[in-house]
Formats: sequence, C-alpha cells, structure tokens
Amino acid sequence: MAKTIVVKQVGSPIRRPAKQRATLVGLGLNKMHKTRELEDTPSVRGMVNSISHMVEIIEEKG
Repeated sequence: MAKTIVVKQVGSPIRRPAKQRATLVGLGLNKMHKTRELEDTPSVRGMVNSISHMVEIIEEKG
C-alpha cells in the first residue's frame, strides 16, 4: 500500500502569485478548509513545500 498524506488548505490564494494559485489547483485544493488525501511522492511534497504557508499536513498514513 502506498503512503498517503492528508493536506488541508488553511490560507487564502487571494493576492498570491499565479504560480501559487496554480499549485493549489494542481493539488485539488480550491476552497478554504478543504482537505485532500494525496499520494506521498517527492513531487507532491515539493508542491506542498512551495505553498506551505497556505496548507498544512494533517496526517500521514501508511
């Protein structure tokens, strides 16, 4: 079974660069307090790290 992480959006994309908004959409987050369960891969970790001020990792599974 692959490792997964649960990510929650806690910051608004308003007044953020377009690249950061696109990263949120790429992760499937587009509304405040929405959560997504994502596969724990280096590319996903990099995306989460680049917008770490707008998201938080709730839990890691696997």
